Amino acid sequence: MAQAPQSFTDMFKNLGEQLKLPQVDVAKIMEHHQKNLDAMTRSWQAMASGAGEVANKQRAIFQEAVKDVTEMAQQYKPGGSPQEIMARQTEFAKKAMEAAIANTRDIAELVQKSSGEALKIVQDRMKESYEEIKSSVEKK
Repeated sequence: MAQAPQSFTDMFKNLGEQLKLPQVDVAKIMEHHQKNLDAMTRSWQAMASGAGEVANKQRAIFQEAVKDVTEMAQQYKPGGSPQEIMARQTEFAKKAMEAAIANTRDIAELVQKSSGEALKIVQDRMKESYEEIKSSVEKK
């Protein structure tokens, strides 16, 4: 009678026994990888959350810019001396530049915050992983 084909797991188990390799705790390995996947998921969620915050900030910036331009158009009074026209244009340009600088800083802080959170999750998992490996080696 022909033997039933062996699964890959059984084949590796038999090979390990033949080579007298130490026993491998598959459940422990699976748990380790599950923790890695969980950490990556949390990291991606932190990045996605940060991207959402950036998108919301950009939408708010656009709405504020439209509001400012609308107000400027409503307040526009043709005529006046060249000095008055230049003063109004200078004031608008100054406000626009200050807003652009503040908005750029805010967006950069949001990106840095979410990137930092995502990186910390991965770094913490790497430290945990190192400790898990270290403790499993020390037991043997």
